[in-house]
Amino acid sequence: MKQAFAKAYDDFADAIFRHCYFRLSNREKAKDMMQETFMRVWGYMEKGNTIEFTKIRPFLYKTASNLIIDEYRRNKHELSLDLLREDGFEIAGEVKTEQEVNSRMEIERIKKTLDQLDDKHKEVIVMRYIDKLEPKEIAEALGDTPNNVSVKINRGIAQIKKYIEDERI
Repeated sequence: MKQAFAKAYDDFADAIFRHCYFRLSNREKAKDMMQETFMRVWGYMEKGNTIEFTKIRPFLYKTASNLIIDEYRRNKHELSLDLLREDGFEIAGEVKTEQEVNSRMEIERIKKTLDQLDDKHKEVIVMRYIDKLEPKEIAEALGDTPNNVSVKINRGIAQIKKYIEDERI
């Protein structure tokens, strides 16, 4: 069990962190959320519950998504450094190369576009294109059917296309 869990951590920790980061837009909270995800899954396994290794990835995403939802509910009005940076506030001593600035601008553009989506479409788009999960895995993580997940992905893409077209006008 310990070896399977360690392998899952090695294989999926970075992906869970990215998922949390794109949902929370805060590096520290995303790191904490990733760690809490693995702690919860470990606690679940310690209680004698087994998870097939092929099913652990969707289980991790489901756990992370539930923690993120809880975080949103707890801290609706909290101000973060990332939000301050988005508003143009610069932290003293930060040195940015042109590549860092360009990367940050691209990430902010993606986040701004994703923020135009409603939560149910944003979640599946992040899981599909950022986390690289298959619709079947997303369905397992969200307790939905693969067909419904595919429909949400297609509708989310349509919303993104419309947003981008509206921005060009």
